[in-house]
Amino acid sequence: MILSIIIPTINEEKSIGSTISNIHKRLKGVKHEIIVVDTNSTDNTRKIAMSLGARVINEPRRGYGRAYKTGFRHVKGDVIVTLDADSTYPVESIMKLVDKLKDADFVSGVRQRSEGMSLLHRFGNWSITTCANVLFLKNFKDSQSGMWAFRKSLLKKMNLTNNSWPFSGEIKIEASRNGRFVEVPIIYRKRRGESKVRSWKVGIENIKFLTKKRFS
Repeated sequence: MILSIIIPTINEEKSIGSTISNIHKRLKGVKHEIIVVDTNSTDNTRKIAMSLGARVINEPRRGYGRAYKTGFRHVKGDVIVTLDADSTYPVESIMKLVDKLKDADFVSGVRQRSEGMSLLHRFGNWSITTCANVLFLKNFKDSQSGMWAFRKSLLKKMNLTNNSWPFSGEIKIEASRNGRFVEVPIIYRKRRGESKVRSWKVGIENIKFLTKKRFS
């Protein structure tokens, strides 16, 4: 088995180095590749990533979902793992999620309360998750988590249309429709570097997309 770790980036020089180094350390003895999908960083993100053995793919078009779709087209592994470059998601939990694939096709991390999630962030996440559950008759605990592990073969079955932030919820909806979907708890730390997310804007964008996807 080969693990393909996909990390989307834009100006993450403060944390990309430690994130990649930690992945190599935690996955010592496990065949893996690290794919950094960079959206025109103007700092040293790309240089640092390449110096640590990551394969850097340039994606000039912005969009959270688009970055992942670009990354998916370049993976060589049988299992895909995703996480952010800002040190919020626990690299030490990668194998915890991968091990769950013995009985599942898609495993998503459920972020536990921590200093990494503000009260506004928690409320927004709850609102979007509740909306997804009501519209699609699901029981997601955290539809906005950005740390997942899933079988590459599942990609062929999913209809992934969104190129922005709602992609995170859409891929879970599609995974639960087309395979065995489970969630497991993970810690969530305070990010390093500047946040690119504007909570209210992202929340409204998500709810609009979920409504459109449900009734289109």
